[in-house]
Amino acid sequence: CHGDHLVLPAYERRKGEMFIIDRQENLAPGVSVRCFGEVRRGVSSLEMVHPEYEIQRTHDAIRVEDHLTPIYPTTEGLHQLALRRMTLQALRWVEGDGAPDLDLLPEFPEIDGCQASVIEALKFVHRPPPEADTQALAAGTHVMQRRLAFEELLAQRLSLFKLRLRMQRQPAVSIAPQGRLYAQLIETLEFALTSAQQRVINTVFADLKKNYPMLRLVQGDVGSGKTLVAIAACLQVIEAGYQAVVMAPTEILAEQHLQNFSGWLAPLGVQLAWLSGRMTSSQSNEMKARISSGSAQAIVGTHALFQQGVSFRNLALVVVDEQHRFGVHQRLALREKGVQGVGSPHQLIMTATPIPRTLAMTAYADLDYSVIDELPPGRMPVSTIAVPHERRHEVVRRVANACRRDQQAYWVCTLVEESEALQCQAAENVYQELSALLDEVTVGLVHGRMKSQEKNAVMRDFACGRIDLLVATTVIEVGVDVANASLMIIENAERLGLAQLHQLRGRVGRGTRESSCVLLFSAPLTENAKLRIDTMRATNNGFKIAQVDLEIRGPGEVLGTRQTGMLQLRIADILRDQDLIPQVQESAKRLFAEHPRTVDALIHRWLGKSIEFGQV
Repeated sequence: CHGDHLVLPAYERRKGEMFIIDRQENLAPGVSVRCFGEVRRGVSSLEMVHPEYEIQRTHDAIRVEDHLTPIYPTTEGLHQLALRRMTLQALRWVEGDGAPDLDLLPEFPEIDGCQASVIEALKFVHRPPPEADTQALAAGTHVMQRRLAFEELLAQRLSLFKLRLRMQRQPAVSIAPQGRLYAQLIETLEFALTSAQQRVINTVFADLKKNYPMLRLVQGDVGSGKTLVAIAACLQVIEAGYQAVVMAPTEILAEQHLQNFSGWLAPLGVQLAWLSGRMTSSQSNEMKARISSGSAQAIVGTHALFQQGVSFRNLALVVVDEQHRFGVHQRLALREKGVQGVGSPHQLIMTATPIPRTLAMTAYADLDYSVIDELPPGRMPVSTIAVPHERRHEVVRRVANACRRDQQAYWVCTLVEESEALQCQAAENVYQELSALLDEVTVGLVHGRMKSQEKNAVMRDFACGRIDLLVATTVIEVGVDVANASLMIIENAERLGLAQLHQLRGRVGRGTRESSCVLLFSAPLTENAKLRIDTMRATNNGFKIAQVDLEIRGPGEVLGTRQTGMLQLRIADILRDQDLIPQVQESAKRLFAEHPRTVDALIHRWLGKSIEFGQV
């Protein structure tokens, strides 16, 4: 090596190592060794620690393969040489006589101007020629990798199409009342619906008239008015004589929905019920009786609504909030709770978490898709600044000045209890501190560990203006609407993700005043934390923020692990390969129409038993 000798240090045998060579017998002077690894300078010579190597058994010239050597992700007990042997055996088998035809598609798709068979793509990926573009291969962007990614995305989309068709074969009640309750609701509003709200409501009403279940995802940025869309749908169902359910992922969010829905529905004479896992046995039994008898027309709660022991008299609509926290299996289970002898309930899925269109088209291909892409008139964008923790006193002064001008403010802490490891200020400590510093300001405190009655009382006082500054944990992330609140302070902002930061900022800017958000951070910032804070400062657009969030965290984290059971992609990457999605959609439609027998085989190849999840 470079005119010198190379030392291969012998360390303690590693568990599961495939090639343990007795150095006294095999690494004798004069033996030729072919090795691969990182060469570095040792104490007295060059050395290669834990290399891959093999003994050359002949004195002939060292044989060099006619292809590049792949490096596979390994696991304990299964190392590189074993994986390479298995892939080589598999490639030889699929090329041999009697092997099945791997090309299930009626024609080779054209990817980046190239048409290749599955076998050609597999051979290239596992045995690339020496002249192959190694940078493209390492990045996963080589045309042969994209050929395989295309087929994987196609199989995933076909599986969701099949689920959609299966759901549409389920019967559902057709909801087509005169719209009397909805008209009464509109008359009580002190504002006009936005054109986006009206468009989505009309679409939902059209869905409800069909005799198969509505499956619609409605996305809307913070403050876009999704709640009114859900209420309008509930009123149509209730006027037709059926029950509607609103299901939230957490107790806190469910309680906030109860308050919001009560405010709109109770004046219209609608009977509401509430079911929570924290109720006493007697309270729970009373609510279950109201639900089963049908006296409860609108029911709000968590997933406890769909546990054993809860029966509905005539459930026709389920509104699911923050769908990505539930997952596809729970959504499918809802179809068993519909009107007996009639069919499955309609499903309206709401989310305030903007999902980039590419991701929504892929992960929610079994759903129809609507966007409330307009905010109510008069809303002013929230200006956002980032302030280091050392200047915290300036932020306190800013809060005092805002409260003197009869404005209200939030101060959000990320944890309820002190944690030295995360260096987060506990809400209780901040409450005590700010109460002492701001003696002319009425300070309130709310967090998730407070009793519901106490928490609701504080929130009512804040909404009525009796509290100037509300110190809170992230329980106020969703559902709180106080028009006079114009200042949001987020402490330890570097600890929160973009979606949560955006949701918290959305608690202000709901009135006509100019509003601000201050991101308090502790240096040094990681690269991703800096990107999150810079993004928040640069835009208020939830979909732009969601795109950056997707790039930082990937689809699994953005959607949540429950939702991504169908997105455990082996080769494809939704973000990297998003330009393939339109072509995938067209191919999926064509296969269903012209080659239906190919569909199941393709799904089974890429998803295996996952195809059966639609039968849950």
